[in-house]
Amino acid sequence: MTAEDQNKALVRRFYQEIDKGNIDAMDELVARDYQNHDPPFPDLQPGLEGLKQAFRMFWESTPGTHTIEDQIAEGDKVVTRLRAQGRFEREMAGISPTGKEMDVTAIAIHRIENGRIVEHWSNIDSAALMAQLGLISLPGPPPS
Repeated sequence: MTAEDQNKALVRRFYQEIDKGNIDAMDELVARDYQNHDPPFPDLQPGLEGLKQAFRMFWESTPGTHTIEDQIAEGDKVVTRLRAQGRFEREMAGISPTGKEMDVTAIAIHRIENGRIVEHWSNIDSAALMAQLGLISLPGPPPS
Protein backbone atom coordinates (compact mmCIF):
# COMPACT_ATOMS: atom_id res chain seq x y z
CA MET A 1 0.00 0.00 0.00
CA THR A 2 1.42 3.39 -1.01
CA ALA A 3 1.65 6.35 1.38
CA GLU A 4 -1.18 8.02 -0.56
CA ASP A 5 -3.38 4.91 -0.13
CA GLN A 6 -2.63 4.89 3.61
CA ASN A 7 -3.54 8.58 3.85
CA LYS A 8 -6.85 8.00 2.01
CA ALA A 9 -7.63 5.09 4.34
CA LEU A 10 -6.93 7.32 7.36
CA VAL A 11 -9.38 9.97 6.12
CA ARG A 12 -12.02 7.30 5.35
CA ARG A 13 -11.62 5.93 8.88
CA PHE A 14 -11.92 9.48 10.26
CA TYR A 15 -15.39 9.83 8.70
CA GLN A 16 -16.43 6.26 9.66
CA GLU A 17 -15.61 6.94 13.32
CA ILE A 18 -17.53 10.23 13.23
CA ASP A 19 -20.54 8.40 11.78
CA LYS A 20 -20.40 5.95 14.71
CA GLY A 21 -20.30 8.88 17.14
CA ASN A 22 -16.85 7.72 18.26
CA ILE A 23 -15.37 11.14 18.88
CA ASP A 24 -12.65 9.63 21.12
CA ALA A 25 -11.13 7.95 18.02
CA MET A 26 -9.96 11.44 17.06
CA ASP A 27 -7.22 11.04 19.72
CA GLU A 28 -5.67 8.35 17.52
CA LEU A 29 -6.38 9.88 14.10
CA VAL A 30 -5.75 13.61 14.62
CA ALA A 31 -2.71 15.51 15.94
CA ARG A 32 -3.15 17.49 19.16
CA ASP A 33 -2.04 20.69 17.39
CA TYR A 34 -4.46 20.06 14.50
CA GLN A 35 -5.27 23.22 12.56
CA ASN A 36 -8.71 23.75 11.02
CA HIS A 37 -8.51 26.56 8.49
CA ASP A 38 -12.33 26.65 8.16
CA PRO A 39 -13.85 26.05 11.63
CA PRO A 40 -17.66 25.69 11.59
CA PHE A 41 -18.14 27.91 14.66
CA PRO A 42 -16.04 30.91 15.78
CA ASP A 43 -15.77 30.13 19.51
CA LEU A 44 -14.29 26.62 19.37
CA GLN A 45 -11.10 25.73 21.19
CA PRO A 46 -8.05 25.40 18.97
CA GLY A 47 -6.58 22.07 17.91
CA LEU A 48 -7.92 18.59 18.51
CA GLU A 49 -10.24 19.71 21.34
CA GLY A 50 -12.00 22.21 19.05
CA LEU A 51 -12.48 19.51 16.43
CA LYS A 52 -14.01 17.20 19.05
CA GLN A 53 -16.30 20.03 20.23
CA ALA A 54 -17.53 20.64 16.68
CA PHE A 55 -18.19 16.98 15.94
CA ARG A 56 -19.94 16.51 19.27
CA MET A 57 -22.25 19.44 18.44
CA PHE A 58 -23.03 18.09 14.98
CA TRP A 59 -23.42 14.48 16.19
CA GLU A 60 -25.84 15.44 18.97
CA SER A 61 -27.95 17.82 16.88
CA THR A 62 -27.81 16.31 13.38
CA PRO A 63 -26.94 12.60 13.63
CA GLY A 64 -26.26 11.06 10.26
CA THR A 65 -23.61 9.76 7.92
CA HIS A 66 -20.90 10.85 5.52
CA THR A 67 -20.61 9.29 2.07
CA ILE A 68 -17.27 9.63 0.33
CA GLU A 69 -17.95 10.15 -3.35
CA ASP A 70 -14.39 10.79 -4.57
CA GLN A 71 -10.93 10.82 -3.06
CA ILE A 72 -7.62 11.95 -4.54
CA ALA A 73 -4.30 11.82 -2.72
CA GLU A 74 -0.95 13.31 -3.60
CA GLY A 75 1.97 13.52 -1.25
CA ASP A 76 0.75 14.41 2.24
CA LYS A 77 -2.69 15.72 1.16
CA VAL A 78 -6.02 13.96 0.62
CA VAL A 79 -8.90 15.68 -1.20
CA THR A 80 -12.32 14.19 -0.47
CA ARG A 81 -15.63 15.04 -2.12
CA LEU A 82 -18.35 13.96 0.26
CA ARG A 83 -22.00 14.16 1.16
CA ALA A 84 -23.23 14.58 4.75
CA GLN A 85 -26.78 13.47 5.49
CA GLY A 86 -28.75 13.59 8.72
CA ARG A 87 -31.77 14.96 10.50
CA PHE A 88 -31.78 18.24 12.46
CA GLU A 89 -33.08 16.83 15.78
CA ARG A 90 -31.61 18.99 18.56
CA GLU A 91 -30.63 22.61 19.08
CA MET A 92 -27.25 23.54 17.62
CA ALA A 93 -25.43 26.77 18.45
CA GLY A 94 -28.71 28.41 19.51
CA ILE A 95 -30.59 27.26 16.39
CA SER A 96 -33.86 25.44 17.11
CA PRO A 97 -34.23 22.02 15.45
CA THR A 98 -36.58 21.59 12.52
CA GLY A 99 -36.75 17.78 12.40
CA LYS A 100 -36.01 18.04 8.68
CA GLU A 101 -33.62 15.85 6.71
CA MET A 102 -30.35 17.48 5.73
CA ASP A 103 -28.19 16.66 2.73
CA VAL A 104 -25.08 18.78 2.20
CA THR A 105 -22.08 18.38 -0.09
CA ALA A 106 -18.51 19.39 0.69
CA ILE A 107 -14.95 19.13 -0.47
CA ALA A 108 -12.37 18.63 2.27
CA ILE A 109 -8.60 18.68 2.12
CA HIS A 110 -6.67 16.98 4.91
CA ARG A 111 -2.91 17.12 5.38
CA ILE A 112 -1.39 14.03 6.96
CA GLU A 113 1.85 13.90 8.94
CA ASN A 114 3.20 10.88 10.84
CA GLY A 115 -0.05 8.96 10.37
CA ARG A 116 -2.30 11.71 11.79
CA ILE A 117 -4.42 14.50 10.36
CA VAL A 118 -2.65 17.80 11.07
CA GLU A 119 -4.51 20.32 8.88
CA HIS A 120 -7.93 20.72 7.30
CA TRP A 121 -9.47 23.01 4.69
CA SER A 122 -13.04 22.69 3.45
CA ASN A 123 -15.61 24.10 1.10
CA ILE A 124 -19.15 23.29 2.22
CA ASP A 125 -22.37 24.11 0.38
CA SER A 126 -23.14 26.70 3.07
CA ALA A 127 -26.26 28.08 1.36
CA ALA A 128 -27.86 24.62 1.27
CA LEU A 129 -26.85 23.98 4.89
CA MET A 130 -28.27 27.30 6.11
CA ALA A 131 -31.50 26.74 4.16
CA GLN A 132 -31.85 23.23 5.60
CA LEU A 133 -31.23 24.60 9.12
CA GLY A 134 -34.05 27.07 8.45
CA LEU A 135 -31.81 30.14 8.66
CA ILE A 136 -32.37 31.41 5.11
CA SER A 137 -34.76 30.86 2.23
CA LEU A 138 -33.41 30.10 -1.19
CA PRO A 139 -35.29 31.32 -4.26
CA GLY A 140 -37.25 28.73 -6.19
CA PRO A 141 -36.64 27.80 -9.80
CA PRO A 142 -37.08 30.58 -12.35
CA PRO A 143 -40.55 30.87 -13.91
CA SER A 144 -40.96 29.05 -17.20
